Amino acid sequence: MSVIGIDTSNYTTSIAYFDGVGGENYSQLLPVRQGELGLRQSDAVFAHIKSLPALSGRLFSHVEATAITAVGVSTRPRAVEGSYMPCFLVGVSHAKLLSDALGVPLVEVSHQQGHVAASLWSAGHLELMEQPHLAWHLSGGTTELLLVEPEGKNVRCTRIGGTTDISAGQLIDRTGQLLELPFPSGKDLDELSREAVGKETFRVKCAGSEFSLSGIQNQVQQFHQRSGVPAETAAFALRCVAGAVMQATEQAMKRYPGLRVVFSGGVASNSLLRETLAPLNPIFAQPRFSTDNAMGVAVLASRMTEE
Repeated sequence: MSVIGIDTSNYTTSIAYFDGVGGENYSQLLPVRQGELGLRQSDAVFAHIKSLPALSGRLFSHVEATAITAVGVSTRPRAVEGSYMPCFLVGVSHAKLLSDALGVPLVEVSHQQGHVAASLWSAGHLELMEQPHLAWHLSGGTTELLLVEPEGKNVRCTRIGGTTDISAGQLIDRTGQLLELPFPSGKDLDELSREAVGKETFRVKCAGSEFSLSGIQNQVQQFHQRSGVPAETAAFALRCVAGAVMQATEQAMKRYPGLRVVFSGGVASNSLLRETLAPLNPIFAQPRFSTDNAMGVAVLASRMTEE
């Protein structure tokens, strides 16, 4: 079985191929001007329209179209009522055209479900698709702790914790803007933080696996005014995020004993976060499959159409 997955998120254009065991993913970040914190949806849609044909051309240069048995696509951010973002319409239109042209099924999933599947596949733990587990979706727009349960060959994601205001990715990107780093700032902030020697942090209040990150932005700005050292500011911001995620995870593990914890989303590729959470024996996606990608969509399409 060979399937195609397409994901047109608010950050990345992506198309992937999956043959039931392995595959490949082609992605391109959406262009954002220096100093800005993202794109308007109209600009994101236009960027996807420009990028997707080039990426699909690279993929189909060596993937035989006649071997494709299904096409998967993410249609919305989360599989909940009211979840909608125009940028996903680009992927949907391309996927529908492709499935019609090839005469194969079209499988629709959410961006979040794709993240979960990509994490489990890249970490070598697809067996957890059949078992309840905990999962973090840590990205530019989402910081949610989920109870993930099997739902046919897909998964059902129920929010049980996370941020009550800005996301971890937003805090990271705003810190990057403060330090004049490119957007999105996760990778550069991660590399910069490795030069830090200090250990100062601010403990975020967390109850019932819920926490607020909006106040941390002020703490980061005040810390940078005191220290004036970009590397120390980067590490301070990341330690605050990691500490909040650690608290929330520990509280959830007490409520749901025995469940493994999986991390997905671009923020989950951060090295300081991974080091902080190591005592919990978490499952992390490979870094290149932590960020937005279509591989998880392809994995789900493969599972949901297998005989």
